[in-house]
Amino acid sequence: MSSPANPNEITDAAATAPRLPTAFRSDEREERVRQKTRGSVSRLERSRQSLAGGVSSGLRRTFRPNPLFFDRGRGSRVIDVDQNVYLDYGLAWGPLILGHAPPEVVEAVQYQLSKGFTFGAQHDLEFEVAERLTNIIPCGDSVCFANSGTEIVQLALRLTRAVTGRKKLVKFEGHYHGWADNVFVSYHPTAEEVANSDGNPIPAALGQLPDDEVLIAQWNDCAGVEKMFANHGAAIASVICEPMLCNSGCIPPDTGFLEMLREITRSHGALLIFDEVITGFRLHLKGAQGLYGVEPDLATYAKAIGAGTPLSALAGKAEFMALIASGQVVHAGTLNGNPIALAAARAALDVLARENGAVYESLWSRGERLRLGLEAILSARGYPVVTTGAGPVFQLSFMSRVPHNYRDTLEADRSLYSDFAVAMLDAGVLLLPDGRWYLSIAHTDADIEDTLAAAERVADCSASGM
Repeated sequence: MSSPANPNEITDAAATAPRLPTAFRSDEREERVRQKTRGSVSRLERSRQSLAGGVSSGLRRTFRPNPLFFDRGRGSRVIDVDQNVYLDYGLAWGPLILGHAPPEVVEAVQYQLSKGFTFGAQHDLEFEVAERLTNIIPCGDSVCFANSGTEIVQLALRLTRAVTGRKKLVKFEGHYHGWADNVFVSYHPTAEEVANSDGNPIPAALGQLPDDEVLIAQWNDCAGVEKMFANHGAAIASVICEPMLCNSGCIPPDTGFLEMLREITRSHGALLIFDEVITGFRLHLKGAQGLYGVEPDLATYAKAIGAGTPLSALAGKAEFMALIASGQVVHAGTLNGNPIALAAARAALDVLARENGAVYESLWSRGERLRLGLEAILSARGYPVVTTGAGPVFQLSFMSRVPHNYRDTLEADRSLYSDFAVAMLDAGVLLLPDGRWYLSIAHTDADIEDTLAAAERVADCSASGM
């Protein structure tokens, strides 16, 4: 890890990272991709007539050259409506830890579908999955279920306010905790927005209600967090963070940083929340808690826990979860504990926990082979490139230094990465537009070698001007 950058130093990529003379952009290539995905193009036009923006989640609009429509997936590959086959490193933005249509999950869901879709009442899968989670999650004395990361985070925050009788929340710049007004702030602000914010929360979208109870800290800035508690400690109910900053560069915590958060919240009577929506059951069977050895008071889960079905969970210490158990903190939802999602979760957890999480060794080794291989290929051809994160989820950025916090990521040449992603799509590799790469246990050694070979072809063609 490079030396910590000044958290107040803001750099704009446009000013510091000039484009290479031989980049990945090719009008011919982009047109070729459009022609190969004409079915997606026509469907997007139709979809826009009735579906706002033509997509069901705003980020999907950012795919170039156009959002794709998919027909099916199997293992490490996904097939679009034009029958193009792609090696998939987006994995539906992370949930598909087992890959597409894993047989164990398909069988479990099909069986449950024959029994009923939902009951709005109790069933055995609720306690069966809860038992598995409490046996795995270090902080999980008990759990409760919802359907999305956004709503389960709101439950966690409500619980911390009830426990402490306080209102203020410490959130880190660049971290994502769902799209509710109180946390959808200072997520991906521009350099100009940061410079003009005076440290105040920056709303991420129009129409958001202001929230004076959110304090914005910088990731890996111990001194800044300590100052925040010195000034507001008696009013802070909780600190929430992605224990690895996956939504903004896959930036790991500095050695001792999570331990500092654990100690300072405990000493001030605040609660520590790990948002493990991405890191949970991805970095380690026990998530970031298992990888880093730091135990929060509460942790939120989604994505991998449902293996592609809509499921989220809050896990926490018994003394805090008791307020939910008693009904003093309201937790409601018609589809909470949906048996279809829990059938998928039970099957997925059984696969991941088999032989004490043995699948993670190969998941990590293949991910590291891919991450380091991409870095070597692009660096050897003169591109300033860094990769951050870990085998199961990492970030590839065109920049010259390893980012230490969100503001450092503003140095990355996002336009160059976007061109690279289009070139890889043309080569049969599907990437997310933000530079994040996800692996599943379905990816094989041959898949990794095929992907690295595709990256070499893309880089060599770009260097030759093709």
